[in-house]
Amino acid sequence: MNTAHKNLLIIGDSYSTFKDYIPEGYKFWYSPEGRPQTDVRRVEETWWYPLLEEMNLQLVRNDSWSGSTIGYTGYNGDCSHNNSFIYRFEKMLDEGFFKENTIDTVFIFGATNDNWADAPIGNTKYRDIKEKDLYSVLPAVCYFIENLKRNLPTARIVFIINSELKYEVVTGIKRACKHYGIESILLSKIDKKSGHPTKKGMAQIKKQ
Repeated sequence: MNTAHKNLLIIGDSYSTFKDYIPEGYKFWYSPEGRPQTDVRRVEETWWYPLLEEMNLQLVRNDSWSGSTIGYTGYNGDCSHNNSFIYRFEKMLDEGFFKENTIDTVFIFGATNDNWADAPIGNTKYRDIKEKDLYSVLPAVCYFIENLKRNLPTARIVFIINSELKYEVVTGIKRACKHYGIESILLSKIDKKSGHPTKKGMAQIKKQ
């Protein structure tokens, strides 16, 4: 029986953050000090931490940034060279992260902020994607997934889709995941406070 750990990369937003478990300089939502809006105080109470042992995963990097979008339209306008998922992944490529680390599993947990920031939704697009397209949610999602697949061809990639997102965003992401042959998990009935999972909500995400 092979008991070797599988190397995990998480690419996410606030839902996947925890202080000191994300790269230095990244913004976090969850921490031991906590916020009035959440009762999550320990990293063991996040959705992802309990899965490490259960799924025999070794967390190589949790590349999660609170408030980040997949595409280039953020809350304060253009985030193409700041904290977008696309930019951060390409920065990892440029820095040689994937030459130094073998990744077996990727959890993508995003598009919540694209939805909340009212970024243009656009349409799923699988070819001839231009930079201007990346300011719209669905072309950006397609570009991002395609980039992951091209650079991590043997990895298991799972896209976690938040509950309560716009119908067009959800159906577009599911359509893109099917096109690129990756798994998608659509969450439902997650307990939240101020739009963020509570301790109960984290457990629900982990279970789903």
